[in-house]
Amino acid sequence: MIKKISSMAEYHQQYQESVQDPEGFWAKQAETFMWQKKWDKVLDWNFKEPNVKWFVNGKLNITENIFERNLPTRRDQVALIWEPNDPKEKEIKLTYGQLFEKVCVVANALKKQGVGKGDRVAIYLPMVPELPIAMLACARIGAVHSIVFAGFSATSLMDRINDSQCKIILTANGLFRGNKNVALKSIVDEALVNCPSIEHAIVLRRTGDPINMVEGRDIWWEDFLKGVSNENTAEVMDSEDTLFILYTSGSTGKPKGVLHTIGGFMVYAEYSFMNVFQYNEGDVYFCTADIGWITGHSYLAYGPLLAGATSIMFEGVPSYPDAGRFWDIVDKYKVTHFYTAPTAIRALIAMGDDWVTSKDLSSLKVLGSVGEPINEEAWKWYNDLVGKGRCPIVDTWWQTETGGILISPLAGITPLKPSYATLPLPGVQPVLVDPEGNVIEGNNVQGNLCMKFPWPGIIRSTYGDHDRCRVNYFATYENLYFTGDGAKRDEDGFYRILGRVDDVINVSGHRIGTAEVEDAINQHPKVVESAVVGYPHPIKGAGIYAYVTTEHLTDDQLATIEKEIVDLVSKLIGPIAKPDKIQLTPGLPKTRSGKIMRRILRKIGEGDASSLGDTSTLLDPSVVEDIIKGAKVDVKR
Repeated sequence: MIKKISSMAEYHQQYQESVQDPEGFWAKQAETFMWQKKWDKVLDWNFKEPNVKWFVNGKLNITENIFERNLPTRRDQVALIWEPNDPKEKEIKLTYGQLFEKVCVVANALKKQGVGKGDRVAIYLPMVPELPIAMLACARIGAVHSIVFAGFSATSLMDRINDSQCKIILTANGLFRGNKNVALKSIVDEALVNCPSIEHAIVLRRTGDPINMVEGRDIWWEDFLKGVSNENTAEVMDSEDTLFILYTSGSTGKPKGVLHTIGGFMVYAEYSFMNVFQYNEGDVYFCTADIGWITGHSYLAYGPLLAGATSIMFEGVPSYPDAGRFWDIVDKYKVTHFYTAPTAIRALIAMGDDWVTSKDLSSLKVLGSVGEPINEEAWKWYNDLVGKGRCPIVDTWWQTETGGILISPLAGITPLKPSYATLPLPGVQPVLVDPEGNVIEGNNVQGNLCMKFPWPGIIRSTYGDHDRCRVNYFATYENLYFTGDGAKRDEDGFYRILGRVDDVINVSGHRIGTAEVEDAINQHPKVVESAVVGYPHPIKGAGIYAYVTTEHLTDDQLATIEKEIVDLVSKLIGPIAKPDKIQLTPGLPKTRSGKIMRRILRKIGEGDASSLGDTSTLLDPSVVEDIIKGAKVDVKR
């Protein structure tokens, strides 16, 4: 197992070593894993193409490092605890031995259906044990998993399946989320009308809902597993073979399939998990993320399981059946490490302190925050009420593309500063640059956050379109990975993330591309054009504000168009992307060349018209006055 950093002196020593001799540093970490064949070279890279390879020609299987490496000492230790949506339903606990057996059965069942090394498998499942079992089964046989969050629409699911040409989809008849029952299979049926690459849909029974089963294509989960052996030998994989594709919104066009490879992701997931959370033998770790997002991949499934931890997965939502649900789970399982999003924290603050103060919570040792920078008010509430002032808060900064946490306190080691992600992990080399790409030296500075050297978990490509990867992350500044975030570095060298500097909105910790939402809105037959920006939202951090120009509408059409737009976005992308505010406008502020001036719309959405800048270059400056008058927020001049 990877050895944890135990003091600030050791952190500084490891950090220096990782910068001066990155290859030696990461080789030392990688040697703690099981390799079928050791690598020929630790690192081969350039940020121009880009082309990054870690542990070149190393052979391994990531699931051997979860199971064969851990089973001799952990066969009877609980690996996964599943807490159902309804607290009256019984939880499920799987030991490392039991989880291994289930993974082997699903791996063999996939092979029986003709799935092999390199084939893509779509997984569109609720937060049930079969979800991590399916992802690990794919990794076991060398298939590439593409997990789609089960809140996405049929259109979003279809786009993701078609982009990566998935061969098979694993899904369920329905799911429970709070007091809702979602008919998942009907969404899949709608998507699969236009997904010719799918040969079979494997359907788990989760709810009692009757569903349509297409003969020859659809197979019940229990039939899929029938008569299948529980013995499986892991496929030997190359370190740079693809482990998974995970789709994320960008500033332009459709979501892009972020591609991660096996060796580097594995080493970085365990290293960052152990060091950031300072996990110890016997601890119980609870990450509230859905496995459909990168946090669930790296820090609910792979990271903790590689490290031999006990990890909790929760099917439900923090407010069901009441706002004390998270804290009931903490007390029920004596949780030591709790990792959630600022959005959830702010929502729980709004529901009152009694839900927290009435619980014990004495088992907690470490609190974590993920998805967006945590604001100071939420940090203090989390620290004082949940942590009782004795649990360090690790405010983690990272992205789908980074594979793991890049900047964060190490629990109980790094000094804390509310709203600061603090210091980079060893092996991570951040720089701040000005808009021209000049590196900004020293402290008490701010700029665009970039990385000047690869770490093992870095994105390798965007599936099927490598140039998109280059343009999005490596073309803005020469020889740098551009995160898309602004940041400041204070007098102590601590980093504070200031948010996106591109056309991406961080809604409840999930990145939503403005172009994608605009494209959905513009499909309404009465919409002429639209512009979408983010605005400060008290719970979500950022909300979606849509300025929409329509054809002439009757009174009846005016009464229903906002709901129609919301429904359309929900249908085409998913409820997570629906606008919070829709303002119908006579026009949009455009330059004479036709470019929409989104900075003006952002300022109005933020309620600040005092610094709009020069509007005389607009084709029709009077449009701005009309938008201010009709704004859905109070606008100060």
